[in-house]
Amino acid sequence: MKYLTMDDFNLRGKTVFVRVDVNSPIDPVSGTILDYSRFRAHRRTLLELRNSRVVILAHQSRPGKRDYVSLKSHARVFTNVLGTRVKFVEDLFGEQARNYISNLNPGEYLLLENTRFYAEEYCLKKGNFESTNIVKNLAPYGDYFINDAFAAAHRAQPTLVGFAKKMPMLAGRLMEREITMLTKFINMKARPKLAIFGGAKAEDSIKVTESFLDREIVDKVLTGGVVSYFFLIAKGYELGEKSIEFLRREFDNYEELVKKAKKLLNEYEEKIEIPVDVVVNDSGRRKGMPVTELPDPNPIYDIGLDTAIKYAHMAKEAKGIILNGPMGVFEIPAFSIGTLEVLRGVAESPAFKVAGGGHTIAAIEKYHLSDKFDHVSTGGGSLISFLSGQKMPVLEAFEDSYNLFHP
Repeated sequence: MKYLTMDDFNLRGKTVFVRVDVNSPIDPVSGTILDYSRFRAHRRTLLELRNSRVVILAHQSRPGKRDYVSLKSHARVFTNVLGTRVKFVEDLFGEQARNYISNLNPGEYLLLENTRFYAEEYCLKKGNFESTNIVKNLAPYGDYFINDAFAAAHRAQPTLVGFAKKMPMLAGRLMEREITMLTKFINMKARPKLAIFGGAKAEDSIKVTESFLDREIVDKVLTGGVVSYFFLIAKGYELGEKSIEFLRREFDNYEELVKKAKKLLNEYEEKIEIPVDVVVNDSGRRKGMPVTELPDPNPIYDIGLDTAIKYAHMAKEAKGIILNGPMGVFEIPAFSIGTLEVLRGVAESPAFKVAGGGHTIAAIEKYHLSDKFDHVSTGGGSLISFLSGQKMPVLEAFEDSYNLFHP
């Protein structure tokens, strides 16, 4: 794909809008932002604009959620992360916001209010985004629009795609790195390449598994976590009452996902690895067993040690690895062994390594393994969309802007 970057224009002294994604966990009692990692991810992009007039656009949560709050405290976090004051205005595109923007000097930063406080940002799913009130009112005040919000790149919303035809839309440093590193994994020729999918987002992982195997992007898919439950069922194993209750409660399309898993096993059985043993939660205690001893009345909480060792060994032999999702309920120490062993195996591998997903990142940081990965993606849904080859509104907008404004 073709897109403009921050290297294509001289941004010094210009008014630059920067769309970031700093949607972060917030303590429901104190209102304190609990994790600064997404703020730090945008640090390079924002600090490179120290000679520009910088207007930051961002969202937090969505209507109806307890963490759907103003971005006032986000401005304080940005101030801490950037080491320079970031002003805040409780307005997005009204007169107050426009006055603040007009009065910015080069080297000053301004954060506007939560974009999702405004209905057309959250409710408008398709249409002429550049004709929205947000874009029409803000666009005359900007020279360039930098989109650095890879984690939201799969969404079509005014502040994500609406400026692309109004002014040059440039990829920020985080966005540029995400596109570059993920594309590198997809296109790399060295073999074998592995995808390790775990966690609870089974529908997404099954979708990417199908896409990867159909396009021959990887040689093997290693499954753990909830993802592996569906493949175990598809293989004919009975998991047990509590595990099935969980799946039926969490997945309205449970039957459909089982059918998809069966179809994939029929087509690619030799390329899909499922656990040979599992661990159940027996009143808080770790109880391991081969899958041939299933069903068990207790819920499955981890892959077994034999599976973990097998996956870790395969990782060490690989040339390319993408990892999304933990192998079990790693937050509970008794059920963290599968995740830890697989992560260690990946970390020790000489392969080109990419990881993504919120729980994956949490596990990697918990075990201090971030520096062992070539790239840790900030994306969740956007990562899945990118990997599965889906059209992504922000990436399409980049191409539109390139065609209009390429110097």
